[in-house]
Amino acid sequence: MSWIDVISYDDSEGKLRKLYDKVTGPNKNVDNIMLVHGLRPHTMTGHMALYKNVLHNSNNTLPKWYLETLGVFVSILNKCNYCVEHHFEGLKRFLNDDRKSQEIKEALLNRMFLNTFPNKFVRGLHYAEKLTEKLDELQESDIVSLRESGLSDGEILEINQVVSYFNYANRTVLGLGVSTKGDILGLSPNDSEDEMNWNHQ
Repeated sequence: MSWIDVISYDDSEGKLRKLYDKVTGPNKNVDNIMLVHGLRPHTMTGHMALYKNVLHNSNNTLPKWYLETLGVFVSILNKCNYCVEHHFEGLKRFLNDDRKSQEIKEALLNRMFLNTFPNKFVRGLHYAEKLTEKLDELQESDIVSLRESGLSDGEILEINQVVSYFNYANRTVLGLGVSTKGDILGLSPNDSEDEMNWNHQ
């Protein structure tokens, strides 16, 4: 499931077993993106703290489906099928509308957003594209454009952090050859009120 050695749940002990227990889903399943941290458990702690607070914190005001949409889009841009598969399933779960979910995926694949999203969400996706592919071209005017579309500065920060997180996660997966083999797709730590609850449901 990766190009480096991993420590399975059954072979884990001590601090690593406690961390695995914190991130498990059904039947003690641990997503491969977390298992790949097993040789350096402290990096899993950092990864999960960032992931949980960027995507699944009740202080965020943008809808979760849109945050997942940003993640799917960044992962498409980076050609990270692992994160596309996982987070498209999460997006479908939050929307609870398979037709709309597929429409969103097609819009992301074709980079044609206008008929699918409100203007401020379109602007957010264009910012995500630029932050991922043309980082050196970003200017203050890009933030002004987001603000003028109706996004608050706090929401702009949310978008920035989700896009930045997925660029990190994509590089973790692609750089270590992580596959979805054995994963349960679409689970996430959904207790948004508790920052330390990382259990995947």
